[in-house]
Amino acid sequence: MSVSFGGGYLKTRLELLQLKRSLRTAERVYRILEDKRDVLVRTLNELIDQAQELREAITDRLEEAYSDLAAAYVRCGPEVTELVSRTLGETLSVKVRSYTLMGIQVPTAEVEEARFPLPYGFLETTVDLDEAARKLRAVIPEVCKAAAVESAIFRIAEELRRTQRLLNALEYVIMPRYEQAIKEISMALEESDRDYFVKLKHIKRVLERRKAAQPTQ
Repeated sequence: MSVSFGGGYLKTRLELLQLKRSLRTAERVYRILEDKRDVLVRTLNELIDQAQELREAITDRLEEAYSDLAAAYVRCGPEVTELVSRTLGETLSVKVRSYTLMGIQVPTAEVEEARFPLPYGFLETTVDLDEAARKLRAVIPEVCKAAAVESAIFRIAEELRRTQRLLNALEYVIMPRYEQAIKEISMALEESDRDYFVKLKHIKRVLERRKAAQPTQ
């Protein structure tokens, strides 16, 4: 197709046909992108709600854990509490996976095993310290999940912006230019057809006059 959107298109029926096909293709792409945008918006809203719920749950659990930890500091003393914290090894195993949503790789994080042995039974500790350790261990999977959800939010939001830019380009630039080109070519062809029929009528009248002027045999 030789259309350039700068007025440099051919005013031919073939060009008109090609432009109409291109416009139909652009309209189909627009509808597909609209559906994609709707899915992305719905998914994004769901993830935002999920992230908010996770943040609230994590905040509540951390407040409880830190409250117990503060009580342990008071009862056991900072030296014992800090010593206990240094005895805990790194036994957290996190598996990161991903799934595809509308062509986007969305991450997920899952704590495979969150077993933290408590190797401080020989120390003088309190229930507060045990509870603080238990609650902190329990919140780790939620923290991993929240991180994955927020990462998904950023990726989907970026894809949503890209999709909206494409929709805007189609709606406000590409399709209007196709429509304008189709209109101009159609008008030019109609004018050409009118001129052609006028010429045909003129030729017909000339031939009829010549025929009428001929002497009868």
